[in-house]
Amino acid sequence: MSTLRVYIVRRLLLAIPMILVLLTIVFLIMRAVGDPVSAILGAHAPREQIERIKAKLGLNDPLHIQYLSYLWGILRLDLGRSMIWGQRPVLEEIMEHFPATLELSISAFVFSVVIGVFTGIFSACRYNRPPDHIFRLYGIITYAIFIPWLGMLLQLIFGVYLGWLPTSGRIDPFMTPKMVTGLYILDSLITFNIPSLISAVRHLILPTVTLGFYLSGIYTRLTRAHMLDVLQRDFITAARARGLSERVVIYRHALKNAFIPILTMMGLQFAALLAGAILTETTFSWPGMGTFLAERILYRDFTTVQGTIVFFAILVVLVSLIVDLLYVYIDPRIRY
Repeated sequence: MSTLRVYIVRRLLLAIPMILVLLTIVFLIMRAVGDPVSAILGAHAPREQIERIKAKLGLNDPLHIQYLSYLWGILRLDLGRSMIWGQRPVLEEIMEHFPATLELSISAFVFSVVIGVFTGIFSACRYNRPPDHIFRLYGIITYAIFIPWLGMLLQLIFGVYLGWLPTSGRIDPFMTPKMVTGLYILDSLITFNIPSLISAVRHLILPTVTLGFYLSGIYTRLTRAHMLDVLQRDFITAARARGLSERVVIYRHALKNAFIPILTMMGLQFAALLAGAILTETTFSWPGMGTFLAERILYRDFTTVQGTIVFFAILVVLVSLIVDLLYVYIDPRIRY
């Protein structure tokens, strides 16, 4: 077996205890917040009714029995059933909302990376000149912006005053395309539904710009810092001495060597986006995971909140694993 395959297998095996630790933390925290049944039914609910529901949920069992049952359910892809929404399976509800978050996450992620990386490169190539100062200020301002404020400002300008773009939702009424993947843009392309495609894109623009603009400053600052370091290396001087064009030097040699920390940040940010951009989704009434989780926390739906957090935790670990495996393809200097 090649050393790369050994590394992949080892990294996959290391992900198992990491997921187990995360699941254990979620289990303990959810048990520490109090009695969810009493919180839902209220302080004046009959004790018999409270105990009957707790027994049904297994909350009267010893803690270790609850823990083993919890792990066994996750292994069977059973995240429990909603306590207040007709006993629907939690995983089924998550899968209804996850495509909306995934669609917003991909578009905001691409927007932020493209804007952030290229502004960072532009800033580094013009070190200590006016463009550099402008983009350094840009990186600070975007990171400090309050997302709901920016979202409402864009809604006011482009939705209310100019009337160019919708201010909420994923698509116009009665325009939902035939479901294939749950991603409206992709489903519209697959089914050749052009009106739905246009509507879905128009609804996606404002939340994408809001979230992407906020995240882009991180990439601007990170790319600038690492590009400045790489541009001072001897191999860059040698590349220029060989007569290579500045474009080739910057994008083929310098950027590739500066890309590892940027890739790390990309993985972390994408995992965070998938975990639910709650502020953006609630500002634009986007029916994704962030809005879904905020709603269920408000209604104290214990099993749904627990299942959703478990889903997020596993998702973050898997994204981190994928980023680690990408390292060995991007940087041949890494020893595995």
